Amino acid sequence: MVGIKDVARRAGVSIGTVSNVVNRPQVVSAATRSRVLSVIEELGYVRDESARQLRAGRSRIMALLVLDLANPFFVDVARGAEEAAHNEGLNVITCNSGQRVDLEASYLSMLAQQRVRGVLLSPVDTTGEALETFRRSGIPYVFVDRKVPAVEASSVSVDDVAGGSLAARHLLETGHERIAFVNGPAILTQCRERERGVRAALEGSGAHLSVLETAALDVASGRDAGARLLGMSPRPTAVFCANDLLALGVLQAMVGAGVRVPAEMAIVGYDDIEFAGAAAVPLTSVRQPAKRLGRTAAELLIAETTESDEPFEHQEVVFAPELVVRDSTRVSR
Repeated sequence: MVGIKDVARRAGVSIGTVSNVVNRPQVVSAATRSRVLSVIEELGYVRDESARQLRAGRSRIMALLVLDLANPFFVDVARGAEEAAHNEGLNVITCNSGQRVDLEASYLSMLAQQRVRGVLLSPVDTTGEALETFRRSGIPYVFVDRKVPAVEASSVSVDDVAGGSLAARHLLETGHERIAFVNGPAILTQCRERERGVRAALEGSGAHLSVLETAALDVASGRDAGARLLGMSPRPTAVFCANDLLALGVLQAMVGAGVRVPAEMAIVGYDDIEFAGAAAVPLTSVRQPAKRLGRTAAELLIAETTESDEPFEHQEVVFAPELVVRDSTRVSR
């Protein structure tokens, strides 16, 4: 690898002059600057940005560690975080845990070693064990899509209990008495809270609730859940899914079996990703403001990691979900 010493030697100048050409070109004469830049291009020198940032004591890189980049919801979260970061001249690296605790722990270890500015974290491990070692690094972090007490760290989330209630009440209001909830892994806080919302909304209604847990929040798991629903007797007339990918999988299973949606099976998803409205039968979904989640979380992390005379106070930001009604539950009048 070509170093700054190689450039200085070839150009016949000091290391300090090369550094000035790269970092403060205005203090170097035009002739010297031109000679050094020619050598930089000739040798293919690239400055060691990580070393420079370590010397300055402040990285220009923050990390975003998400549950599953296959889910468009987290892609939109990343877009929001990048917008906020770029406005401050910062960059974002995105890591994907794939809903695996071991990968999450591995990424957190790597990010601590790299001394990133901070981490936006959508955690798999809700016990906090994977986070414990990372905490000792002293690197700030903000939870995304998970609510935690502000005494621990800042967090940005959506009220998932309210979201689950919205979906369940909508199905009750459209006349359904046999309702299924297709949930994701119980280890995920979001899944548990959405189920809490469903149960709270149905309590005392007389409706029968069936809960089907899946191993992952993806389309394939939704198709498997759809096959299980098709085998139930009596079959539920409506299903609420813990995210839109599960709902799309259930929709595929219903369409493949000739079950009419919503006449024989109403379907509600969660997140309101772009594909929800573009499905063969446009999906009713509980909308989360994904980009706003990412942007707000990044702004909190930037505020926490920016030098200020005022002490930073952790914040707990919770957004309200919104029900978007489409053809998969719409009753014909």
